[in-house]
Amino acid sequence: MIKKVYIAGPLFNSHEKHYLEKISQLLEDNGFACFLPHRDQRGVSEKELEQPIMTAATKGKIFNNDLTALESSDLTVALLTGQDIDSGTAAEIGFSYANNKPVIAITASERRFRNLFVEGMISETIDEIDTLVDTIHRLNK
Repeated sequence: MIKKVYIAGPLFNSHEKHYLEKISQLLEDNGFACFLPHRDQRGVSEKELEQPIMTAATKGKIFNNDLTALESSDLTVALLTGQDIDSGTAAEIGFSYANNKPVIAITASERRFRNLFVEGMISETIDEIDTLVDTIHRLNK
């Protein structure tokens, strides 16, 4: 039964962050618990994140938070937009796949070829978030 969702995607601008938050809100409104890396860091202060150079300690906390969330998740939802799949998102997809967890990719209706090896790890691909909840329910059966 899918209950916990890790939301992966690029975090390089406000548009990407907003779209990931929209995905999280939709899932949370439908009873899923979500981990959103830029929103749900524990033990990391805003001051640490605002520094021009991140310390090794801060990087370690973020890595451990993300890894713990991936390990405890039942599913990864990955936003695949941009010229190529974001390297962090690709790593999160790979971790999920290696741990036999389904991955749903959202392309936001972009038309382009992507890394075929990473695409091979994806359970389902959808164009927009309006079909996400139904897709998760179908995977639950």
